[in-house]
Amino acid sequence: MGETTFAQGFAGSLTPGKRPALIVIDMMRAYYVEGSAFRLPSTSSVESAGRVLSAARAARIPVVHTRVEFGPNAIDGGVFVRKVPALRALIGQSELGRFMPQVEPAEDELVIVKQYASAFFGTTLQSTLTAMGVDTLFIAGVSTSGCVRATGVDAVQHGFIPFVIRDAVGDRGPEPHEANLYDLQAKYAEVIGEELTLTYFSEVGQGA
Repeated sequence: MGETTFAQGFAGSLTPGKRPALIVIDMMRAYYVEGSAFRLPSTSSVESAGRVLSAARAARIPVVHTRVEFGPNAIDGGVFVRKVPALRALIGQSELGRFMPQVEPAEDELVIVKQYASAFFGTTLQSTLTAMGVDTLFIAGVSTSGCVRATGVDAVQHGFIPFVIRDAVGDRGPEPHEANLYDLQAKYAEVIGEELTLTYFSEVGQGA
């Protein structure tokens, strides 16, 4: 995170383990199309995520995608939907729930459907990663202050080494984006840039 400083005892350094995976969180039309309550100010995050995704595929790094979908009347959204009524736009097979073309899943890539912020909560993500022998999770997606942060925190709590890709995550404003990247770096994850991620994926691919 450049010259950012942290209180003494925070921001210890993490290094990748032996088996990485990439997770692309909720990069749906809801975050990028005009008129959506979730719309971000730019498409830079999904453009970056698309490049990272291509590099992961070239290196044969496992990829997992997530998207949000609620059942009838969002009954499975519970209190979360009461707090964020805009989530009702993601009931059923909605247009806003479709993936952006830059990160459209390949046929052999797992798609996890979730109802809450963390990709781990109420899903098979932990058991799937463990079965694949994954110990390191590279995180792209939206939003930084919501599902990205929640997934990063849960990743470290489940024993995975989290790397949040700064350029490939986004939020509805710079303040929550930067504040949450700061906090992730301080306590839960390594926050790295797209360029370093691509270099690492290339090296992993060469060693495969």
